[in-house]
Amino acid sequence: MQEKLLFDLVEELAGEENGRIVPILFNKKNVNEFLIARRLELTINQVRNILYKLSNFGLVSFTRKRDNKKGWYIYYWTLNTEKSLMMIEGSLEKKANALKEELHRRETERFFVCDTCGIEVNEATSLEHGFSCEECAEIYKLADNTKIIRDTKAKITRTSNELKLIQQELLAIREKERKKRERKERKEEKIIAAEKEVKKAAKKVERDAKRALKNAEKKVAKKTVKKVVKKTKKAVKKVAKKVAKKTVAPRGVLPRSKKAAKKVAKKVAKKTVKKKISSVVKRVMKKR
Repeated sequence: MQEKLLFDLVEELAGEENGRIVPILFNKKNVNEFLIARRLELTINQVRNILYKLSNFGLVSFTRKRDNKKGWYIYYWTLNTEKSLMMIEGSLEKKANALKEELHRRETERFFVCDTCGIEVNEATSLEHGFSCEECAEIYKLADNTKIIRDTKAKITRTSNELKLIQQELLAIREKERKKRERKERKEEKIIAAEKEVKKAAKKVERDAKRALKNAEKKVAKKTVKKVVKKTKKAVKKVAKKVAKKTVAPRGVLPRSKKAAKKVAKKVAKKTVKKKISSVVKRVMKKR
């Protein structure tokens, strides 16, 4: 039924005989325009004219690809099912409303008919012409609305059923699209959450690396200081020994006894060690 309604819609929009294009596109995607032309036994330009008309109403969409051998573009067409069903829905609603109005008129008004000419008029027109036909002057007869009312009710029922089916199809398509959209959103949310976790982990790694580097630098600084202190102490001992051997020296320059010489040497050593340590620490801090 859906295909039949689409057929009627295309005939209405693109002209008679053009509804034949519906079975070729129905429930298919990216149909080659040359295949359509071959199936319809039309030229490619005639097919494109039909499809462009339908495209103006949003009923079909296309993609194009360049033919590498011939150098021209080939168009691939797809029927827009949701848009088509929406147009059918609007058309059926208008039809149903028109039939309901006709039924109301037939049930509430009287109509007259001329048996000779077959012309039917409402009561107001009949009264205006004195209940005689303006074509042949025959007297109008009261029309029997029973069959027309019965047929109109049947048409309303059929149209309402078609409308319900189309609306159900639209609901199914929209529900499918909604689920697809929700899946996409969930996927995007997962990607965003994963990116946040990666950033968080990267920051943690960076913090840990900085902390480890700092600790390593401290350890290196301590080792360096220890080495310097050890070397300085050795150097001081050597100096102290040399000073201790000199028992005679000018007053105010070096002490005369060995004990005093050792004390002076220790003081010099302490000062030297402090200077060395401060210079090493400064050098390490600059490297950082």
